[in-house]
Amino acid sequence: MELEAINPYSGLGGDFLGAFSLWWTALVGLVLIVIDIFHNNHRSIPWIGGLALAAALVVELLSFGVAPGTAFFGMVRTGGFAAFVNVIFLGSALLSVVLSVPYLKKIEHAYGEVYALILFATSGMILLGTANNLVSIFVGLETMSICLYIMTGLVREDEGAIEAALKYFLLGAFSTGFFLYGIALLYGATGTMYLPLMEEGLLLTQSYLLFWAGVALLMIGFFFKVSAVPFHMWTPDVYQGAPTTLTGYMSTASKASAFAALILVLFFALPTPELPEMGTRWRPVLAFVAFVTMILGNVLALSQANVKRMLAYSSIAHAGYVLVGLAAGTTAGYSGALFYLLVYAIMNIGAFGVMALLEWDGRTGSVQTLDSLAGVGFRRPLLGVTMGFFMFSLTGFPPLGGFIGKYAVFAPAIDAGLTWLVIVGVLTSALSAYYYLRVLFVFWMRTPEEEPASVRAQQAPFEVPRLSAAVLVLCAVLLLILGVAPGLLDVTESFFRTGLLEMAATP
Repeated sequence: MELEAINPYSGLGGDFLGAFSLWWTALVGLVLIVIDIFHNNHRSIPWIGGLALAAALVVELLSFGVAPGTAFFGMVRTGGFAAFVNVIFLGSALLSVVLSVPYLKKIEHAYGEVYALILFATSGMILLGTANNLVSIFVGLETMSICLYIMTGLVREDEGAIEAALKYFLLGAFSTGFFLYGIALLYGATGTMYLPLMEEGLLLTQSYLLFWAGVALLMIGFFFKVSAVPFHMWTPDVYQGAPTTLTGYMSTASKASAFAALILVLFFALPTPELPEMGTRWRPVLAFVAFVTMILGNVLALSQANVKRMLAYSSIAHAGYVLVGLAAGTTAGYSGALFYLLVYAIMNIGAFGVMALLEWDGRTGSVQTLDSLAGVGFRRPLLGVTMGFFMFSLTGFPPLGGFIGKYAVFAPAIDAGLTWLVIVGVLTSALSAYYYLRVLFVFWMRTPEEEPASVRAQQAPFEVPRLSAAVLVLCAVLLLILGVAPGLLDVTESFFRTGLLEMAATP
């Protein structure tokens, strides 16, 4: 039989259309760099970046109804699942850009390249969260990480920021070694880099020991990126030292992209149909990591006087909640985790946005204590009210999105027989109410006169920019909508329930 000549560029147009957000964000990032070269820190740079993110966000929203597929020879996914996670990345980046413009001006670090870095990092997150190949996962992970390292140390005059960036870089490089070695072992065990083909390759090679060694090393890399215990040690220092609005971006979009990639690995790469007894071996590991992550994150958050550091340990605990859904190993657990990632992004961007507007210490809030914010609710009611939405939602109170999010990850775990893990999750959520509601207590139950005199002397009058206020109100409204009308949870379930994800998986 004669082989037909294959034109490798025949489907290039469709690939570029399907993966529009991936190349669009990278291209606009390059444009911003060129503009910054000729017009250093020009005021148009954040506007161009924000409009580019908004355009990509609209495209992804319109792609919800598009049948799932792959692009660039099966390296990345498009439509459906990919569109949903891309909305999280792009929405988080857009809101962070809006919040960062006045904030970076206030701390006198309004550099044009910051917005280019946000776009480059978002491009890496899109590649990571929609990857269909281990190479795509690695390239996306490193593209995102390098940008985050730089943004962490943006305030070079602050020793704490430089220390945080160095810790993040060194520990990130160390975890990358585990990740890359795991990829090599998986390729050796299966003969392929494509996630949907790994199970078939494993059945042919029978290299089970090599395969699970690769899975273990790959999991270490993922656990580091989502700040799960015991790979969480970088999180408090990085969150405390980085500029606050950028901390909100890192804590949401980067975590969502890593979890999205992990879901794809669990759904496609680990064997279940042909080898059910082997396909369940990873579930106890995820359950144990979720157990210690929820407990340690919440317990350590109790003693934090700095709000950014408290939110850092809180983010560790929330990674544990997502892992509870993944430990169930069911499509309901995966879809619940996706929904939780969206709700978590909205909650955290709002919370860090409020804290960015309340900074007075001149050190990106790294030494600012909670007690110094006494009476904020009376002085700035908008900040106090919206912070109430974010804190109650993070705790898991109805009728906000945080309650539905926790239900979405806990219910599948109960169905999978992990009732003990859900009990731990509920108890630690109740424990978290102490430190979340303590923020509201200081905001509303203490008067401005109770602030230390030394603090009042350093504080300057501050205004809430209109766009920043709009972002906070939008986040609060979205949490309320997701809480009372969680129809989006059915959308995430459809990504796995209909079988379209599997049909579009093979490159």
